[in-house]
Amino acid sequence: MSRDRAALGAFLRSRRDRLTPSRAGIEPFPGARRVPGLRRDELAVAAGVSPDYYSRLEQGRQANISAEVLDALARALRLDEVERAHLHDLASPTTPHRPSAPGTVQRPDPGLLRLMHTLQHVPVLLLGHRGEVLARNALLPQILGSPLDPGASFVRYMFQEPVARERIVNWRDFASATVATMRREIARRPHDRRLTALVDELRATDRDVARWWDDHGVRDYASVSKRVQHPVAGPLSFDIEIVGAPHEPDQRLVVYTAEPDSPTARVLPMLASWNAVPHR
Repeated sequence: MSRDRAALGAFLRSRRDRLTPSRAGIEPFPGARRVPGLRRDELAVAAGVSPDYYSRLEQGRQANISAEVLDALARALRLDEVERAHLHDLASPTTPHRPSAPGTVQRPDPGLLRLMHTLQHVPVLLLGHRGEVLARNALLPQILGSPLDPGASFVRYMFQEPVARERIVNWRDFASATVATMRREIARRPHDRRLTALVDELRATDRDVARWWDDHGVRDYASVSKRVQHPVAGPLSFDIEIVGAPHEPDQRLVVYTAEPDSPTARVLPMLASWNAVPHR
């Protein structure tokens, strides 16, 4: 079984296990139940395919899968839009791919850089598709307690720098979302060896990453909230907005916004006046 088809089968099993017959809107089939969620034959009937065909999908023995079948499975499994897109990516036929040269580096998009430079009053970070820092403004290190200079890995910051757990109050929410986002990225780029190596390393060294990865959750970049405990300024609260450029889909500007006249907004000018050396 190829790695791609193995990932497809594992994702289907994970979504099937979490869905009961009642949630799927079907009557449970008679007989003893040995699985927590839907049985294979129940899902096959709900999706309008034969049990044998569906078994081949989960076992990685079905080479070609139509978009119509994938959509039927997504409906039967009650997948959201991100999960549906992930399912289609996993089922895409593998194509020959020449990996990028080892020295290939993403260059910050000029438009996103200009936008970042107009937002010096709030923390801003420009990320590449592996979670690599392409650029950041001077205020960001003051908030997160790490230099996060261009070339650094924001993913490694989240899991390997203790200051991330110390400062980000809702770290677990952000960390699990980071893992779900990496799973989404790997499905988009199954031939990205550096991204795969990063995930494999983190799974082997961090029990939280291994557990969240095995949950098969997927997530796209989205606006969220982040609570930070700053050692000097105290509790800070941000809404995180993600900005992308249509012509540069592999880069995302991450903007930490604050409610006008909130305690966070009032303290940011003081933090912005400090130099770029992080205060731990």
